[in-house]
Amino acid sequence: MSDNAQIKEIVGKGQVALAPEAHLLQPLLEHARLRPDRVLFSRRVGERFEPITAAEAVRTVRGLARGLIALGVEPGQRVALMSKTRVEWPLIDYAILATGATTVPIYETSSAEQVEWILHNSGAVAAFFETDALHAHQRACAERLPDCRHTFVIEKGALEELRRQGEGVEEARLEERLSRLRAEHLATLIYTSGTTGRPRGCELTHGNLRANVLQVMEHARDVITEQDRTLLFLPLAHALAKILFLASVEKGLTVAFASSPNKLVEELSLVRPTWFGTVPRVLEKVFQTARQKAEQSGKVRVFDLATDAAVRYSRESVGGGASLLTRLQHGVFDRLVYRTLRGILGGQLRFIVSGGGPLPERLNHFYRGVGVQVLEGYGMTETSPVLTLNAPAAARPGTVGQPVPGTTVRIAEDGEIVVKGPQVFRGYFQNEEATRRTVSPDGWLQTGDLGSLDAQGFLRITGRKKEILVTAAGKNVAPGPLEDRIRENPLVSQAMVVGEGKPFVAALVTLDAGAFKQWAKKNGKEGQTVEALAEDPTLRAEVEGAIEAANRSVSRAESIRKFVILPQDFTLERNELTPTLKVRRHVVSQNYAQVIEALYAKGGGGE
Repeated sequence: MSDNAQIKEIVGKGQVALAPEAHLLQPLLEHARLRPDRVLFSRRVGERFEPITAAEAVRTVRGLARGLIALGVEPGQRVALMSKTRVEWPLIDYAILATGATTVPIYETSSAEQVEWILHNSGAVAAFFETDALHAHQRACAERLPDCRHTFVIEKGALEELRRQGEGVEEARLEERLSRLRAEHLATLIYTSGTTGRPRGCELTHGNLRANVLQVMEHARDVITEQDRTLLFLPLAHALAKILFLASVEKGLTVAFASSPNKLVEELSLVRPTWFGTVPRVLEKVFQTARQKAEQSGKVRVFDLATDAAVRYSRESVGGGASLLTRLQHGVFDRLVYRTLRGILGGQLRFIVSGGGPLPERLNHFYRGVGVQVLEGYGMTETSPVLTLNAPAAARPGTVGQPVPGTTVRIAEDGEIVVKGPQVFRGYFQNEEATRRTVSPDGWLQTGDLGSLDAQGFLRITGRKKEILVTAAGKNVAPGPLEDRIRENPLVSQAMVVGEGKPFVAALVTLDAGAFKQWAKKNGKEGQTVEALAEDPTLRAEVEGAIEAANRSVSRAESIRKFVILPQDFTLERNELTPTLKVRRHVVSQNYAQVIEALYAKGGGGE
């Protein structure tokens, strides 16, 4: 079978055996019993990261769990947790699970309306908030949330207060709760933002999550050693961060908790991780920032040549081996550029796990050529979340890898990806209709994504079923690939393709603040805003180059005919981005409805 051949179904090699009594606390408790001095976590204190051993972590978890029992939290009840990623997050999470209760994570960027809905819909009996400002969301609607009887603020001594309340609870009561935990019990209720309507709670059991941990570890068993360490900065309310954290604990690795996304570069140097998990937008930002610095120092030509060499080296290596000329060029640029880039990432990084959205293939090749392999995967909250993953021994940039063990991936007649495996969720909380629409009676989950499988079982995502645009002429257009190409231009921050029911395809484009500042200085327009220059011919010509590059990948009927440069970037605050920095199309479409209509009202652009 040729490499270009496609198949319709594949099952991930290997199996994952999970006992009925398996649960998420077992690895943590085992580390504390067998290797109590093993450093599992670390957090920043001043200019260093302070270690937390397995014994210390379990002691804290037990104390918090006894506190929850003292409050009357019962097995099966829900407890909410709203905080950015910090070491207290998993300690509270483990404590909730130890009581037999279920954790309901809430992103710290959620609006007051979203917080009220999640607390109400989940029936949370208690809630933890990182700050007073986040707690204010609950206080404003407290009278409408009679079930939520206990609230705590982490930065106001919540953990100490809870431990004190649990001092009168005997250890035997906690042990009894732990002994009753089973794989089938609900571990977390993660509310997905969705594209329309209210968020829906995805029911993930101990078995779903523990199975997915074991699947990932088996799939990449030759990758991670006990000497590895990671820096965790993704939100733990997201399933990707949660599974990477749980996999680290399972293996006994050290997890350092980033203190702030704004200090990421600084803390990469302090922690010097050997791997970390991230989303594509972060990798794009790292690349764009490095290029901007090269431009500031007058070395952008060298940087661009080094980028091309890294991409070429990676492509040729995947194809069977880099040529002598490519290897020579790669060696020169390694001394001039790549070594510095690896230093920015901590100096000891071996690989990065990327998920939560598509990573442009060229960017994947760039990092690989620099010496840091990006292992791109695919999944969704409903699948705990990992379905497929590129492993170092079997990686194919441009794809999201092969299925993890025990996972079946099938391409339906209409191109939709449907899946089956032990990581598939139990259903949507109190929403049987939505569950029936998503999961068949025999366990097949409809992902809503479109894709293809090559002869070796590597999955390629080709679009989102609900995001396919149908123009007035009846042409189907997948916006994702076009947007990825546009964002490859360093000046561009975000791009959103539009055209549903319209005579042609158009695009909304936002600019990267740092790159725009450099561009303005270089072009004699320093101090002017994006809004003031949105119609500037020189700026539009720059963006038009990115549009044309994207158009070369599609047919004339699918190409972008018109675009507008928006005065500001999409933001979390306006709900235009998800917590993993993906564009919320329906929100952006609403916010810029008049702008979109104006694109078509002006006429032109059609056949």
